[in-house]
Amino acid sequence: MKLFNYFWLKFVKVKTENPAALHFILQDDIFLLNQDREAYSHAALAMEQPEPQATPLVVVETKQVEFNYLGGNKKNFLITVHYPGIDFMADAHLTALQNTLKRLGFELDDVAILNIANHIEADHVTISSFFNPKKMLLMGKSAWPKNISSLKLNEQQTQGNCAMLFSFSFDEMMDSNDYKKAFWEQMKLL
Repeated sequence: MKLFNYFWLKFVKVKTENPAALHFILQDDIFLLNQDREAYSHAALAMEQPEPQATPLVVVETKQVEFNYLGGNKKNFLITVHYPGIDFMADAHLTALQNTLKRLGFELDDVAILNIANHIEADHVTISSFFNPKKMLLMGKSAWPKNISSLKLNEQQTQGNCAMLFSFSFDEMMDSNDYKKAFWEQMKLL
């Protein structure tokens, strides 16, 4: 029987790439030649090595950005203002803005008024992703979000699918009829 195993071993060695697998094929004792022992011991060590454990994936969830804004944004009309120390706008300026919007057929529920002073860290991409504006009014240079491209004063421009208007702040307009008129003419086109 041992002679049979020797010849079988030689036959299987030719057919098997890994000599450590022979003990699964042959149930009797296996005798290796001296030149085969080294290959068998390396293969056996390789089979005994534990497979490296995959490190678990760490899922990092990004927190949804939240903005405190006034209005319902039902018509995707975003108005950015800058009033430090106030939630939204000064009362007199809010009344003037609501009157302007009413003349154009908009209600407070149709727009979103965002006070940039309370969201200084937010950039234009983040704000646009959150509000998805079709129209955007920037009231004063200080009401610009970070990383917004340059806009010309009182000239309607389009960025992507959003009509944008950069105009005066209410602080600038309240004392100048020329500024009010320029603002109104552009608002009619927006």
